[in-house]
Amino acid sequence: MSKKLIAYFSASGTTAAVAKNLARAAEADLYEIRPEAPYTGADLNWQNKNSRSSLEMRDKSSRPALADADAHIEEYDTVFIGFPIWWYVAPTIINSFLEQYDFTGKKIVLFATSGGSGFGKAVAGLQPSAPGATIVEGAVLNGRPNEAKLKAFAEKY
Repeated sequence: MSKKLIAYFSASGTTAAVAKNLARAAEADLYEIRPEAPYTGADLNWQNKNSRSSLEMRDKSSRPALADADAHIEEYDTVFIGFPIWWYVAPTIINSFLEQYDFTGKKIVLFATSGGSGFGKAVAGLQPSAPGATIVEGAVLNGRPNEAKLKAFAEKY
């Protein structure tokens, strides 16, 4: 049996709730990907072209600083990475996280929360940040998926 990690970034708490439930259902460890400078409501205003999130997402080379680097990726075979969909892709802080560690030989399974869009080009946008890893598009887990659904999702990988 492989050891699994559920790593997640959550700006508003929605993805955090799903990640915590997924970790329980999968009997996996949990790790929060936290920005060094937490996002404020104003930072997340996607309607403001000058908000922090808008500026980061327009600049594909943006790499928001992480609050820490203690995920111990070397201990895991499979890493589930969760995030809210921003502009049809993963927030650039996910690239920051991937580039912080060596994921060579690891399987990365993406899961996301979204207000209405799918993964878009998330896998393509993340793969260069984790060379040597296999990244798979898992699922958009909106709402409150029950434990059975989350367990089945985790066991699929």
